[in-house]
Amino acid sequence: MDWYPLEGHWFPERVVEDGNIDHLFYFILWLTGIVFIATGILLFWFLWKYDAAKNDQPVVFTHGSHYLEVMWSVVPAIILLFLAIYQMDAWAGARMERPVLANGQPKPPIARVTGRQFEWKMQYPGEDQKFDTPDDLYVTNVLHVPRDEEVVLEIESEDVLHSFFLPNFRVKQDVVPGMKQFIWFKPIKDGSYDIVCAELCGWGHYKMKGQITVQSRNDFDVWLKKTYDEQELSEFSLAEAE
Repeated sequence: MDWYPLEGHWFPERVVEDGNIDHLFYFILWLTGIVFIATGILLFWFLWKYDAAKNDQPVVFTHGSHYLEVMWSVVPAIILLFLAIYQMDAWAGARMERPVLANGQPKPPIARVTGRQFEWKMQYPGEDQKFDTPDDLYVTNVLHVPRDEEVVLEIESEDVLHSFFLPNFRVKQDVVPGMKQFIWFKPIKDGSYDIVCAELCGWGHYKMKGQITVQSRNDFDVWLKKTYDEQELSEFSLAEAE
């Protein structure tokens, strides 16, 4: 529903099922916007009402109002507390409620993303569905995921602090050296979208970007097999040359 004038222009196109982040953003935007406009109107009204050129009444010093001081401290505190509670569903969906399998176990990551200066290394497990075994697939700055499925990614850093940012997927997570983390989302639209680093990580930060492609499960499996075959052929050619 296009209830906001810049809907579709303010944010990059959303291509995931969960719209909680967008809803939360626009809710806070409206809330702060209304407060900003109200305080602006009050400010200009007071400037006009008490203009010295039009008001010949003597200036009277006043200490102020303890009641007002309490109110403008308590009311913002209540609003912030409300926002903290209101955003809990969005936080839980993005950081706590990891997708699970039919048996209740956490869904394993489809790939491991490793940030390093200045690229994203992608690692897919082979047929054994385990990382760091001989049949793993390695690509750089290219990530493919199936559409209409809950996708889990394992992310880590090889050197310094990075931030794995998928604007169209409403995902941004700091990648901390020595820490294994997981992110998840459910893409619903085919296409290729940006992967960027949102944390200044060195002189080459500006070029630390990649591409994530959403495609059907069948197309994803075809790409996976083709890329794996190319990797095996490359490794075989290298071994022959040696």
